[in-house]
Amino acid sequence: MRPFKYSRTESSTEAVSQATANKNAKYLAGGTNLIDLMKEDVERPDELIDVTRLELSEILEITEGENRGGVSLGAMAKNTETANHPLIRMNYPVLSLAILAGASGQIRNMATNGGNPNQRTRCAYFYDTAMPCNKREPGTGCGALEGQNHLHAIFGWSENCVAVHPSDMCIALAALDATVKVEGANGEMRSIPFTDYHRLPGDMPEKDNNLEHGELITAIEIPKNNFAANSYYLKVRDRSSYAFALISVAAGLELTGNTINLARIAMGGVAHKPWRALEAEEFLKGKEATQANFEAAAAAEMKNARTLEHNKFKVELGARAIVRALNLAKTGEKV
Repeated sequence: MRPFKYSRTESSTEAVSQATANKNAKYLAGGTNLIDLMKEDVERPDELIDVTRLELSEILEITEGENRGGVSLGAMAKNTETANHPLIRMNYPVLSLAILAGASGQIRNMATNGGNPNQRTRCAYFYDTAMPCNKREPGTGCGALEGQNHLHAIFGWSENCVAVHPSDMCIALAALDATVKVEGANGEMRSIPFTDYHRLPGDMPEKDNNLEHGELITAIEIPKNNFAANSYYLKVRDRSSYAFALISVAAGLELTGNTINLARIAMGGVAHKPWRALEAEEFLKGKEATQANFEAAAAAEMKNARTLEHNKFKVELGARAIVRALNLAKTGEKV
């Protein structure tokens, strides 16, 4: 690990000011991904700004504004307390399921809501500094493109990068139409729709999201919805715990009887960002919640997949996962 400057702040404005002044500065919250990357010499910040004392850990019902009736997740709240919070378990059980499917209990106890969306890919070529990786070192090439790529993307990838986003929590947040609240220089606040927060690789795979340097996540807001009774998070992985998704699906259905008024579906393990299954959602709107319609919706989504040499299995696996997640959402499986 390389030498770095460490400072602690109790003011978000001060934290943003410090980070903005140094292009090589990083925020330190839970540190569950950043510290590992520093140890591997993948991330090389020369300054860490400790934001763990910022008063941004509340989980509250939103009582005013466009998301009134929804919930605000403080950026410094830990993943564990978020998953187990009564408001989340009752009104957004798909988020509880997604968080509890991620990492280990010890890591969830440390990881924060603001840090989770900013974790970086677990692509082996990204972590191995002896291998080419455009995400780690732009212009060097993508080792996974013609390498061992069974874990890699089938949607939205480019010749520059085929890595996938690793988060479970973010898949549920994408399905729930969440909004990321950020503070920038001079106290400027802005909101980023969750579906716009992360980026596809294009020709800039080194840039994971649309944050400007120095901007600090203060909260994540989830609007009120009618998915609580009929939602589910399904994660398919190589082993039953502490493994990243081969395919994951967050599904929510708003039903009147057996008719689907609205569907929300997001997928993990398939793209550089949480992948909203918009074609499947559109297909299901107004239709009956039947096995045949679930299968047709999955087929509509997966027909646009572009596979690599070793991940062709993800097309059928993805379709089956969508169908299973929708069936479990329909029956109202609970946390």
